[in-house]
Amino acid sequence: MNFHFQEGEVVLIDKELDWTSFDVVRSIRNSLVKELGLKKIKVGHAGTLDPLASGLLLLCTGKATKNIDQLQAQEKVYSGTFVLGATTPSYDLETEINQTYPTSHIDSEKLEECVASFIGVQQQFPPKYSAIKVNGKRAYEYARADKELELKSREITIYNFTMDAQRFPEIDFEIRCSKGTYIRSIARDFGLKLQSGAYLSVLRREKIGDYTVKDALKVSQFKALINELKSSQS
Repeated sequence: MNFHFQEGEVVLIDKELDWTSFDVVRSIRNSLVKELGLKKIKVGHAGTLDPLASGLLLLCTGKATKNIDQLQAQEKVYSGTFVLGATTPSYDLETEINQTYPTSHIDSEKLEECVASFIGVQQQFPPKYSAIKVNGKRAYEYARADKELELKSREITIYNFTMDAQRFPEIDFEIRCSKGTYIRSIARDFGLKLQSGAYLSVLRREKIGDYTVKDALKVSQFKALINELKSSQS
């Protein structure tokens, strides 16, 4: 095993639920410093994953942190589940259901038309419960304080969108999209287009560019690898 963390490595982590992206960065950095004795090692991530989302998180170490913007700009693939017939303020399970809607009018044809309508370039409004900075504060800080906030739309691209409605009103999906796409906002818009409501109940990032979660390690597995590396060097 040859790693050059100071010179720069891209580490593929399969982030588990309830971890923040910063939790992962801090844990990995601490492990590199403590176990390998690396001082002032730079570690950063290329694209945040919410605590309620799992999947691929790219960590860059050392000089590879200079490539973070380039990695963040790559296409991403997500899988997960929308739940039709209800909404939440955060568009996911961070907040409780605030309204319910009928779903009896939704058939397979309407679902297929709805999915097809998302393909291509479009304007998307980020969720109020997001980490976007507005006047020096995160949008979710305004939302949690129940303060009004107007977020600007931004251009995104959906390259592919497939769904499986066998568990209706739960809709399983896979989406390939551009940088800056909020799957939670797609959930909200999905419900609106069907004259109902929807929220995101499950989200997993499968790919970033050519990097896939199938090649990633859990934090615990990576730490075990670092321990092996330490043992081999002693």
